[in-house]
Amino acid sequence: MTATHFELFVAEALTTERETDTQLTPDELYGLYTSWCLINQSQPEPPAALWASLKEQGIDPENCELAMTGPAAADYILASAPSLI
Repeated sequence: MTATHFELFVAEALTTERETDTQLTPDELYGLYTSWCLINQSQPEPPAALWASLKEQGIDPENCELAMTGPAAADYILASAPSLI
């Protein structure tokens, strides 16, 4: 069985290894997702589609206990804080 677009996003851009107790907000999750799509040259789906898929995967977008990881995390962080460049 091949992984779906959203399953690949979760596998490549989210991790359970958190360094802090802060949780990702829905806005941060969607921003990370759009960064992941940009890197993978994929058209982002609307937020509602992402939320539905995350919920199907057992992830609550309103109470996400995962952390960002990988190239999408770096892209999102730099895009969110342009003063770091």
